[in-house]
Amino acid sequence: MLERIQVGEPGATSRLVESLACDGIALLGGVADADTLLTVARSFATVVAHRDSRPDGVTMLVDHGLPRSSSGFAGFTSRELAPHTDRSSIERPPGLLLTACGRPAETGGECVVIDGAAVYDDLAEREPEALQALATPRSALFGGAAGYLGSIFAVQPEGRVHVRLRLDELATFSPAPTHWLATLRTVLDRQALTVALHAGEGYVLDNRRWLHGRRAFTGSRVLYRVTADPLPRLGIPTGFLPGNQVQPPSLTEYRSCAS
Repeated sequence: MLERIQVGEPGATSRLVESLACDGIALLGGVADADTLLTVARSFATVVAHRDSRPDGVTMLVDHGLPRSSSGFAGFTSRELAPHTDRSSIERPPGLLLTACGRPAETGGECVVIDGAAVYDDLAEREPEALQALATPRSALFGGAAGYLGSIFAVQPEGRVHVRLRLDELATFSPAPTHWLATLRTVLDRQALTVALHAGEGYVLDNRRWLHGRRAFTGSRVLYRVTADPLPRLGIPTGFLPGNQVQPPSLTEYRSCAS
């Protein structure tokens, strides 16, 4: 179970690393501004620049009033965002995503997070044929013609599973996974957790395990985003080992590996 880790307090970084190693996610508090989020990221990871980020790696997510046809830029609107992993169209997406709230929405705007390990286990138990289709190599194209050809669930050489997903117009699927997309959406809804962020609150998640999205909102909502790769010396794994019957952690209290 997870509690909100107050950045800057003694031991905060070690607790954050432990939470990521155990559950692939950590909740943050005390993130005063974008520079604070950047400092947190640099304490345990190497920042990876994003297409939309400032030179230092921070992206300001605000509603620019873009039309619905703005493929790949829905984060800069007030619309709902379907659960996805970041940078799905590149060969090696960043391992971590850090997000913090600078100004909450007037209404809506809650973050939605989904543990891909729980989705995998759910499918393995209820719809193994669907899981097989969704894990078929070269069955999904992410990002258009110049994007990445892979699968939603990909088994790595060391046996861990990485999740890669987007469900917008920049993803196309072969017939087998297409047949099971409605089932996948049902499981995603069943496993979804909602996080309402107030100013100064945020989260870090394993971008190769957890999916994230948001509810539609009104008002001048501001979020800060940083993508990064964990420092190798810390031994933070990405993805998950299949077959562990994962129970998604509660987002209210902290759970250590030993519990």
